[in-house]
Amino acid sequence: MVTTLLEAPAKTGQKKTGLFVPDYVFVEPNALNYPLGQELYQRLQAEGIPLQMTTSHNQVRGIPGETEVEKYRNAKRTLVIGVRKTLKFETSKPSAEYAIPLATGCAAHCHYCYLNTNIGSKPYVRVYVNTDEILAQAKTYIEERPGEITRFEAACTSDPVSIEHLTGNLKRAIEFMGEQEYGRLRFVTKFHHVDSLLDAKHNKHTRFRFSMNADYVIKNFEPGTSSFAQRIEAAGKVAKAGYPLGFILAPLYWFDGWEEGYTDLLERLRNQLVPEALADLTFELIQHRFTKIAKNLILQRYPKTKLAMNEEERKYKWGKYGKGKYVYPDVQAKALQAHLEREIARLFPKAKIEYFT
Repeated sequence: MVTTLLEAPAKTGQKKTGLFVPDYVFVEPNALNYPLGQELYQRLQAEGIPLQMTTSHNQVRGIPGETEVEKYRNAKRTLVIGVRKTLKFETSKPSAEYAIPLATGCAAHCHYCYLNTNIGSKPYVRVYVNTDEILAQAKTYIEERPGEITRFEAACTSDPVSIEHLTGNLKRAIEFMGEQEYGRLRFVTKFHHVDSLLDAKHNKHTRFRFSMNADYVIKNFEPGTSSFAQRIEAAGKVAKAGYPLGFILAPLYWFDGWEEGYTDLLERLRNQLVPEALADLTFELIQHRFTKIAKNLILQRYPKTKLAMNEEERKYKWGKYGKGKYVYPDVQAKALQAHLEREIARLFPKAKIEYFT
């Protein structure tokens, strides 16, 4: 029943489509008690991908690699099929009231990603097959706030679009929220694989957001993601399908020529977006930040990165639990904010800027 994990299979469809195809798969035994777990196990086994059982999606051992960097890169090519046991949702301010846990981890290699810290020792991609239980818990949270809109963020710990072709969980969540009078779903992606979501019965209860950035940032710090052109084309499809659309400009990054770079980004967005996208459009602005732990992990995993992380050039911003992060000094942060807000107002006068942080 179980294939011993020895070596990765030859890559087939991934290069042609850009879709995530894991090199290794680990399965929790309990996951096979759910239809999605059974389906994934049988499908991936039929594709010849090495399969191995694991006692828990939090305790995966046996990912190959002679160095820490090799183990990390192989982990990013590893899929773990598990059951989400903790059904207490984390808060997700300012984006939403709660984070809905459909998956954890991402196969992309964005140098700056906060997942480097959040799931530092477990960078593999985890998908959860007890989707009905997760959605039932979401309904409980909605019912605890009678008469109020309750928003759920589905991309706090993963990029759900990047694995939708495997699980279908995002479409299930979209259609579930479409049926909830007071439930709303939000997620963000750097991928263009949206076709399976275009016919979902969303009832305009899901805001579909794309992460966008200046060319300098995409080219230098976002390996393994869809291109700007692919993302903007996908955004047009999403808008035509009736979804409320949004863009997260993050991380806002200070580089030589940043003003021209971000103006160019916004002008290309304006010129290439379909008219349907302009009716209900939002922007979220997030400056680059890092922690000391994140910096050490990033430099270990991406030793050639150009990402600037000099603590002496930053301001320390305290957060929850006595921990903090390094952000831009007020002068630089306010310059970034003012420039982006001015250009968005010029090019997208009807759009709403939800926050700058």
